[in-house]
Amino acid sequence: MAAKRILLIIGGGIAAYKSIELVRLLRKSGYVVRCVITRAGEQFVTPLTLAALSENKVYTSLFDLKDEVEMGHIQLSREADLVVVAPATADLLAKMAAGIADDLATTLLLATDKPVLAAPAMNVRMWLHAATRRNVVTLRGDGVTVMEPDEGEMACGEYGPGRLPEPEAIKAAIDAALAAPATLANQPDFAPANHRPLFGRRILITAGPTHEPIDPVRYIANRSSGRQGFAIAAAAAEAGAEVLLIAGPVELPTPPGVIRVDVETAREMADEVEQGLPVDAAIMVAAVADWRAADTAVQKLKKDGSGAVPPLALAENPDILAGLAKSPRRPPLLIGFAAETNDVLAHAQAKLARKGCDWIVANDVASDPMGGELNRVHIVTPDGVDSWDRLPKEAVARKLMEKIADDLDARTPLSRD
Repeated sequence: MAAKRILLIIGGGIAAYKSIELVRLLRKSGYVVRCVITRAGEQFVTPLTLAALSENKVYTSLFDLKDEVEMGHIQLSREADLVVVAPATADLLAKMAAGIADDLATTLLLATDKPVLAAPAMNVRMWLHAATRRNVVTLRGDGVTVMEPDEGEMACGEYGPGRLPEPEAIKAAIDAALAAPATLANQPDFAPANHRPLFGRRILITAGPTHEPIDPVRYIANRSSGRQGFAIAAAAAEAGAEVLLIAGPVELPTPPGVIRVDVETAREMADEVEQGLPVDAAIMVAAVADWRAADTAVQKLKKDGSGAVPPLALAENPDILAGLAKSPRRPPLLIGFAAETNDVLAHAQAKLARKGCDWIVANDVASDPMGGELNRVHIVTPDGVDSWDRLPKEAVARKLMEKIADDLDARTPLSRD
């Protein structure tokens, strides 16, 4: 079987040094790698280093007569099985979204008819800027796979999302892209927006924990990170839906194309869910606290030295999922989540009957703790159980969107002509 061919485009920025390790990993796995480096990229990585590691000529200039004779830029752009942009700077993403072709890298990106994967790297402010988020939405709508950047300390000293994903993560995304069958979602000639599977649908998603105050400095909460809910919101937006994300207190960037409302308590979340109706589907991922303090202390509760524990009376929080199931504005598809530590399927089936929803997505948080990278879920419906393998949370989200789109089309078909 012929080795898969990668065209790696390296943008400018300090993260360009990671492209060296990425080339090494790709070559070790048997990929054929050709590198294109921008003028800014050459300030951080030399073509000689990339040529030595890739064992192929490195391309830098659109106006190199020798390169055009040996291999024209059109041929270079179409010979690969996958085009990878790493690091994809804010400038490169903007040019890709606008169709600008003012150097070799951007000309190749505009001329290619192969799938494109971009791994962003930039300052946190640049990643969160409205212009960059618009560009990411545009690119994803055009069929480009744009990875989420890592979060952490930047070379500039700031902290947040914007770090280039580690080479191992980029390679895993490359492996997945090349293993996936050719579909509308990974082709550059991606169908118009109204042919995306959830175009014309409105989806409401809750995510994260709730914080129920005991006094001004303490609260009742749980370990939910919000990552699965945010991944689901991102996948729904990529599939063309109008997405309303109601988020508990988490420090996660808003997925591109998603409308976000932040809340703190269960009662605030219940109010925002009610305000967000009507929707085609509600996906209740949030781990809402079952109880709250019956009376919140106005001042911090203090130890008095007697050893006596102050009384803490609890009150039950509203059951958002069950309330939505009984609402006259109940969504056509209502999905709950169940994080269990034992007897996962038995508890999920009981919850399905008790809550009155259509599906329960259950997972074992004893084996896959909250906040982890992977999730193994079971889709519990009145018709049975569909158990999935352990997958990255982003993959769970995309697979869930496919299932939701099929279900909604069967329940309430929309014309997409």
